[in-house]
Amino acid sequence: MAALFVSKKAFTVPPTVRTLASGVPSASLVNLSVRGSGGHGHDHGHGAPGPRSDKPSRWVGGISSSSTSGLVSRTFINGEKRSSVSARPSLMSYPPASPTGIHQQRLLHTSAVVKDAPQVPDFTPYQARSTSTNRGVAYFMIGSLGLVSASVAQSTVTEFLATMSASADVLALAKVEVELASIPEGKNVIIKWRGKPVFIRHRTQGEIDEATTADWKTMRHPESDESRAKRPEWLVMLGVCTHLGCVPIGEAGDYGGWFCPCHGSHYDISGRIRKGPAPLNLEVPQYDFEGDEKLIIG
Repeated sequence: MAALFVSKKAFTVPPTVRTLASGVPSASLVNLSVRGSGGHGHDHGHGAPGPRSDKPSRWVGGISSSSTSGLVSRTFINGEKRSSVSARPSLMSYPPASPTGIHQQRLLHTSAVVKDAPQVPDFTPYQARSTSTNRGVAYFMIGSLGLVSASVAQSTVTEFLATMSASADVLALAKVEVELASIPEGKNVIIKWRGKPVFIRHRTQGEIDEATTADWKTMRHPESDESRAKRPEWLVMLGVCTHLGCVPIGEAGDYGGWFCPCHGSHYDISGRIRKGPAPLNLEVPQYDFEGDEKLIIG
């Protein structure tokens, strides 16, 4: 039995479909308005006649049918609307879609109106004549600003520190003058200086000898009488106990000097602590003599 041979030959069919400017394929010889009958596999199971499934909708690609026989495109160039009609099928695109093939023409769309460039002002007369002059002006401005800033800072700091200084009534009592002629020998005078009591003692020669001959090196707070009194006959010291701030009583105590009634501290005739809880001697303020008859404290 002879064998049956089948011969196959490949050939190219001429294209029947082209692509529009909107990217939608179009077949010019196919009637897209024909409806297919039901039951032939074109109704997709709906069982009723309907439009063809291969017909593109009107909104696809922004195109719409037109009664004209060509493709109409519109563009705006410098604010003017222009239209062009081609010999393509009766479809209109506005605005034109982006091209999808080499056969489409790309159109530019703009509504900007070309304007002439404005005249640029000339600032040449205002420019610096030389670099050194420009640098000098900059240095002068920076220095002036620094000087003003320093003046403002100085004024602010000065006013702030002035609020922390002593008041006028306190400054008025910064120095106190005492007439020594009014204090008899062997007596005490108590004055007020900066809110504190000050003891001024006019000592006798016996009191001076007692203060100078005492062994001050063995005392709790060792101080010689010469270091506490600028003149032997005059003893000046604050009347505040160094224990808790009480005011001692003069010409009292075991050593004939001062006695603190609060906690029992005893001071000698030179104001040095000799017995009791006080840790230090009575404080000696800053003072000086003006001549032989005047004492200035402060």
